[in-house]
Amino acid sequence: MAYWQPDEVIIIGDFMDYPQPSTWSKATAEEFKGSVFDDSEIGKRVLADMRVGYSGPIKFIEGNHDARPKIYLAKYAPALAESKAFNVENLLDFDSFGITLAEPFCEFAPGWVATHGHLGIQLSNSPGRTALGAAKRIGKSVVMGHTHRLAKLPDTIGRAGEFNTLWGMEVGHVMDMRPGSVPRYLKGGFANWQSGFGIAYVNGNNVYPQTVEIDDDGTFVFEGEVHDAYGRRLSV
Repeated sequence: MAYWQPDEVIIIGDFMDYPQPSTWSKATAEEFKGSVFDDSEIGKRVLADMRVGYSGPIKFIEGNHDARPKIYLAKYAPALAESKAFNVENLLDFDSFGITLAEPFCEFAPGWVATHGHLGIQLSNSPGRTALGAAKRIGKSVVMGHTHRLAKLPDTIGRAGEFNTLWGMEVGHVMDMRPGSVPRYLKGGFANWQSGFGIAYVNGNNVYPQTVEIDDDGTFVFEGEVHDAYGRRLSV
């Protein structure tokens, strides 16, 4: 970001995993391994890296994995939940990084909404179709995460010389999928996930969505240049 300054960054959710308080870990040894505070320190280091060379606005949409600690506390220790100490905005110290906790459905441009995708949205197994289905339901173009898939799909309705196009864009994931790093709940199986991220170029009322695929070796092409897994340009 030091050389390319976006107007705004939206973290689409599931920035953190927090496996200890997940349903996958309940009543297993995994529930008691590690610490959400130790995990949060790793997350804060990533946020600090994002702030190197970029001081613009960052919005954070809470995903279902980000919410695991507060949900766990509310369920099993409700008397302690009022402290909000286990809310993601406090675990990651948003105030120190100048990060804003966004609404679950965050309108970032005219007719365009960003959301994590776990709240009231019917899931599809086909990349892009979950977001497009949500867009057709709410009547606005939707950018979302949650599915870990990377795709953008349009739907155009025209009548009497007028037309309107809605877009659904799913922005993939940036998880480490190498052997030994794959999430335990996949049980070693294959997931229909694609690595990547999304960009929206906004010009007034016009929005141009772009998906950026990250290859298996961590490289990707952005605006005609190859970058490595750390975002460093490999070609000019």
